[in-house]
Amino acid sequence: MTEETLYRILLWGFILSAVGTLPILLFITAPYGRHTRKGWGPQINATVGWVVMESPSVLAMLACFVVGSQSWNAGGIALLCLWMLHYVNRTYVFPFRRRGGSNKMPLFIAASAFTFTSINGYLQGRHLFTLSGGYGAEWLLDPRFICGAALFLFGWGVNLQSDAILRNLRKPGEKGYKIPTGGLFRYISAPNYFGEILEWTGWAIATWSLPGVAFAFWTFANLAPRALSNHRWYRETFPDYPTNRKALIPGLF
Repeated sequence: MTEETLYRILLWGFILSAVGTLPILLFITAPYGRHTRKGWGPQINATVGWVVMESPSVLAMLACFVVGSQSWNAGGIALLCLWMLHYVNRTYVFPFRRRGGSNKMPLFIAASAFTFTSINGYLQGRHLFTLSGGYGAEWLLDPRFICGAALFLFGWGVNLQSDAILRNLRKPGEKGYKIPTGGLFRYISAPNYFGEILEWTGWAIATWSLPGVAFAFWTFANLAPRALSNHRWYRETFPDYPTNRKALIPGLF
């Protein structure tokens, strides 16, 4: 079996698994964060689990860059910078800054996410630096790259701002949850997820690739149900929760 054949099998399996995951997560809330509960097997430190499960996104992409036949094209390097802008923060900064880092998470969740990020890192990186034929300097002036990169950076900013608002809700030593305010929290319960969906939609446009579209769809399939669960949790937990807020997309749902 050639690598191209294996790649296609992995890519279409990746897409089909997202199609199957979306309806499942609409009925079963993933047990981490505020939704952590018993019955999902052994648990590990949440910070350790987070770093381990996100690391393949950085390492697999770098490995594909090192061995790629089209790695030193200007467009590809620009896309690599966008990827690392998100994932270096998400993997090696965010886990150590967020509140509740000493909490536990199911080992099953960390292992599942590790598998996902390993496959996705390979699919994105191998396409970017070898199978695509390369993204030359002219790609930097293509409207698809410009629009996609702008959407990615806007989503990244929304994600970063929302994480900061959540992180600063509680003072050191405080426990429990509060109603977040400010930023896009004025309109939706999960602007951090909304920002991430915008990022990877921008990535799909900027790379103009099926792997990029697959990842954008996976992001929506994973985060949209969780946004709905968080929105429902907020309404059930806080009687004074703003009634005009939507779950994920301002003005829609």
